[in-house]
Amino acid sequence: MEVTAQKGSGKLQQVITIGRHRLLSDAPEAFGGEDTGAEPHDLLAAALAACTTLTVTMYARRKGMPLDDVRVRITHGPEGGGYAFRRYIDYVGALGPDDRQRLTDIASKCPVHKTLSGSIAIVTEAV
Repeated sequence: MEVTAQKGSGKLQQVITIGRHRLLSDAPEAFGGEDTGAEPHDLLAAALAACTTLTVTMYARRKGMPLDDVRVRITHGPEGGGYAFRRYIDYVGALGPDDRQRLTDIASKCPVHKTLSGSIAIVTEAV
């Protein structure tokens, strides 16, 4: 899959294309943007939240767990010389403590979690 970004109509607005999907990214007004889209760190947090809900939902369905919904909230920001994502998961359904713990373990196996917590290489080429 290829992702592209290019200048949008605002001062700092970027149009992101992911296959047939389009998103906007921008900087907050305090940083010279117009706040017309999510800032890049928010997009990372959104990817983690979406991947978590998808992974947990698929696992629960495969195992026949009574999960009606899963809601994920991510807070994020600089912390301790690095950057931290804090994930809060709310399981909706008649789940026992063992099921809830198993789903929490599975959440840490979502591909975006693994990517963000693993070793990441970024290779940059000017074209």
